[in-house]
Amino acid sequence: MPGDSEKTVYAKGVGPRGGSGGSGDSKPWLVTAAVVLLAGVAGYFGFAAYSAQKERADEAEKAAAEARAQTVSTEQARKALEVKLSEQLAAKDQKLTALEDERTRLSTEREQLQQAVQEKDAELARLKATYEDIEQKLKAEIADGEIRLSQGEGRIQVDLVDKILFDSGEASLSPRGAEVLARLGTVLSKVENRSILVSGHTDDAPPSQRLAATFPTNWELSVARAVNVVRFLGEKASVPPGKLVAAGHAETKPVASNATPKGRARNRRIEILLIPDLPAGKRGGAKAAAGAP
Repeated sequence: MPGDSEKTVYAKGVGPRGGSGGSGDSKPWLVTAAVVLLAGVAGYFGFAAYSAQKERADEAEKAAAEARAQTVSTEQARKALEVKLSEQLAAKDQKLTALEDERTRLSTEREQLQQAVQEKDAELARLKATYEDIEQKLKAEIADGEIRLSQGEGRIQVDLVDKILFDSGEASLSPRGAEVLARLGTVLSKVENRSILVSGHTDDAPPSQRLAATFPTNWELSVARAVNVVRFLGEKASVPPGKLVAAGHAETKPVASNATPKGRARNRRIEILLIPDLPAGKRGGAKAAAGAP
């Protein structure tokens, strides 16, 4: 109507463009801003959470790698220690074996030494008994100086002057000589582990013309006397022949001066020597050499 203020009719819900009338026009922008802000905040916190989670994951992976490395190092150290311990144990076992071998060797040597000492003591006891037995059997002749009995270095030596065994210049045993050797043979027949060396000796006077055809030199005479003594001991006195050895030395081994009758009488003798058994080969060689001048 005229005079009335001009009025514009808007469709319902539609306001005029422009102007500031009404608060409803700013709501979409605010919503968008809020959404963006919220998205930014969420993104920030999400990224921070992701970064923290990744850092934790990296740290966990690093810790796991270090743990694996430590495990490998520990395993290597364990194996190295096992090898070292194994080597030490092997060395100790070897040393223990060596010590055990040494102990066994020393024990064996001690037993052998004890056995040797016992055998030596037993041998000395047997030698002493033999000496005393000979001394008892020949005490009269020993007292008269016709027989000399001595002992030393594991040997027994019986020196018989020729006059109690032989007639002057003879090699055959006299009746008295046979009787003396029979008494001596009862002792010698029981001797064990001994060789019995019988050697003939003369003075430096050559055989008389009467004997020269039979005994050209003192070699033949000394050997013949030794052989006759050996034969008597083996055949008449039951002394094992394998223990007997005969030898002749003529005048080469005097025990006194040949310048006096007494000295010559001492040099004309039969020596009977009891010595440790000779090996079979040497004994045979000694017998073969006995007859050689």
